[in-house]
Amino acid sequence: MLTKIKEVKPPRGMARTLYRLPIWLFGLRLGWLLMGHFLLLIHTGRKSGLPRQTVLEVLLYDKAKDVYYVMAGWGEQSDWVKNIEKTPQVTIAVGRRRFRALASRLSPEEAEVKVMAYARQHPRLIRSLPRLLGYRIDGTEEDLRALARLGIVVAFEPITMPASAESRATPVEGASPKRG
Repeated sequence: MLTKIKEVKPPRGMARTLYRLPIWLFGLRLGWLLMGHFLLLIHTGRKSGLPRQTVLEVLLYDKAKDVYYVMAGWGEQSDWVKNIEKTPQVTIAVGRRRFRALASRLSPEEAEVKVMAYARQHPRLIRSLPRLLGYRIDGTEEDLRALARLGIVVAFEPITMPASAESRATPVEGASPKRG
């Protein structure tokens, strides 16, 4: 049975610094060390209009469609979620790739399908996901489906652009990480 055990909030202080360390790997062009399990999201701040960066775990990668799916660990409180809702055009770096993409929030039904696929591919990792989101589950498929419907799953689909426009749209490498 899905049970709320705590309110989760984005990390502050030293914990926040530790969560943001992978940004430096991408800035040093070492994102490939994360083996495609994480991506760097470069998005536009909804208030400032400035570039913001955050590293997210890849929930699922659909190779046939070239679409990456992520789940917001802090739900609606995630600044990056609020930012992409205002400006869905983003830049993604994953492995050795960097590309412009369009972010779109999945429906609860679509999110359920993606989380269940993640559960099949990563049966051990799926056990820790509910705790990170502030829930306890009994491990049944029904609980996983309920958790997925409560979460926010976002798809990042590459945008095809003319080569000249793409070179102008790619952010500068090694920029210092800003609040996501």
